Amino acid sequence: MVRRVSNAGQAGGSAAATPALAAAPVSTLEATAAVVAITLVVILLCVLLHYEGLMLLQRNLGHAHLGPRRLRVLFGIVGVLAMHAIEILLFACGYAVADYIPAAGSIGGVGEHGHIRLLDVWYFSAITYTTVGYGDLAPVGALRFMAAAESLAGFVLVSWSASFTYLVMERFWDEGGAGKRRR
Repeated sequence: MVRRVSNAGQAGGSAAATPALAAAPVSTLEATAAVVAITLVVILLCVLLHYEGLMLLQRNLGHAHLGPRRLRVLFGIVGVLAMHAIEILLFACGYAVADYIPAAGSIGGVGEHGHIRLLDVWYFSAITYTTVGYGDLAPVGALRFMAAAESLAGFVLVSWSASFTYLVMERFWDEGGAGKRRR
């Protein structure tokens, strides 16, 4: 469940809502197991998507006749960014599903509108996946496991994309082909 805590009623507190961590219900073993299962499924989907997406890009970038060879690097970057956006959305869907599990935890600071809105968890997922972590939203309970796992998965997948991008640039950046690896 999602909670927003306000300091308005406290002495010296401001009327603005803060993402304070409200007393979340204690996670039950079943709720924790469900969050772990959701997390593992989402990570597996993200890794498979990333693997297949990079393979598709690798196969098609070499055969695309788009003009200058360097333009293939641009399409590779756009493809990688699209994969990351989908992976972030997959984690956001995982948070949204977990929101319907009683005692699974919450994301403090999202709002008072009841269940999580997709845009809220997509934002939370993006700052978690990219390990930015602004601090305006904070997971409570078993959702902390999903957030920690997303940070690790995001770091690994972004690193994988950086390696792929380096290889694509090495292959296509130099127009004359002189940029090929020399041994």
